[in-house]
Amino acid sequence: METTLNLLREGQCAHITSLQMRGAMRRRLMDFGLIEGTHVRCLRESPCGDPVIYCVRGTMLALRKQDSRYIAVEVEECS
Repeated sequence: METTLNLLREGQCAHITSLQMRGAMRRRLMDFGLIEGTHVRCLRESPCGDPVIYCVRGTMLALRKQDSRYIAVEVEECS
């Protein structure tokens, strides 16, 4: 099921299908390893709900929902 990263619930896994943004933010996310095919797991939300912590390539990464809504993902079973 295709969706965006900000809609993943805690414990769900997905792989990135595309970054739907341009400019410096796109470059920064790519530098963090968020590229097509990368597996991502939603670990937890902050108490306020924003930011959300994701596991990307063995590293915990906190992203604001306003940024993660531009990352298209395909939901998959966690392994």
